[in-house]
Amino acid sequence: MLINLREFVKREWFLTFLILLFLILSVIDPSLPRKSLNLVDYESLSAIISFLIISRGLELSGALTNISSKIVSFSGNSEFKLLCTLVFITATSSAVIMNDSAVFVFVPLVLTISKISDIDVSKAVTVVALSSNIGSSLTPFGNPQNIIIWRTYKVSVFDFVRSMFPYVFVWILILILLIRLMSGKREFETFQIPGIEINKVLLITSATLLMANVGLIECGYAFLGLIATLLTFSILGREAIYTLDLALIAVFALIFIDFKELSFLLSAILKPDTFNTFLLSAILSQIISNVPTTVMLIPYSPKWLPLSVGVNLGGTGSVIGSLANFIAVRLSKIEIGKFHRVSIPYFLLTLFVTLISLKLFPVNP
Repeated sequence: MLINLREFVKREWFLTFLILLFLILSVIDPSLPRKSLNLVDYESLSAIISFLIISRGLELSGALTNISSKIVSFSGNSEFKLLCTLVFITATSSAVIMNDSAVFVFVPLVLTISKISDIDVSKAVTVVALSSNIGSSLTPFGNPQNIIIWRTYKVSVFDFVRSMFPYVFVWILILILLIRLMSGKREFETFQIPGIEINKVLLITSATLLMANVGLIECGYAFLGLIATLLTFSILGREAIYTLDLALIAVFALIFIDFKELSFLLSAILKPDTFNTFLLSAILSQIISNVPTTVMLIPYSPKWLPLSVGVNLGGTGSVIGSLANFIAVRLSKIEIGKFHRVSIPYFLLTLFVTLISLKLFPVNP
């Protein structure tokens, strides 16, 4: 029993932290257990679950792995080209399938590549994690914090993408510059990755449900989208449901409860303006992760864009900055220190550049 508990805490340390935080907050506010279910944003949670299932469906279809393996084969012997290829396919995919799911797809691909080449696996895994966070920043359904912001502020998909594009573009350029500095002209031996047969039914189903859910969420019917997703996959792709990470869903539910309560308790302190919203959200994300930061700061952020820029950039720093980072490290078993050797310099440089841009070009949304 004790061994199982230790294994659970080691495997689900972030969920354990959220449970302990809930217990502490319940001591401070004894009414929390009674009102906890009312603190959950069920529309946002429904959207997150739908996209997790759809992302898993796209992954199981084999399309992403097939496409990425073909693109990687064009990298030749250049580490710089390979890492840039990973940036492109991961960032592009994460804008559609969510950053967590992109990590689940491309980290195993990196591990496969590392077995048949002398590429630095820690560097490649970190690049994949950073790319997933950056690419997912572009769309309102690319990551959980964007879904929450999208749902709360009622931003159209077009306005969201248009507003985030300049930041995402600059962040990608900085990452490519950092890769060039890290890799130089380093080369590795040529390798081949076999293609994977695509399940066309699952691919079409997943793509159709993705577009349907986006439309339903825009109209305020995320729960109907979840029902449609569950029913469809129960017939055409049950494995996408069976392999759903329930602990991850519990994490999101507790994030809503814990940090809405915490934001209430800290309401007298947290009154940031537009500029401070960005800086506070980016830094706070390094400590409590970007999704909890989003939930915590939304009540005090009249403008959505500074918050979105801050929490999305915040996901590129520490391993706890986003769940995608944590998942990447957990899947690859790389050392956290080696992850931070790339991610922290990138975060600090990008934070500085973004701060300057916000000073020079104040945001409107």
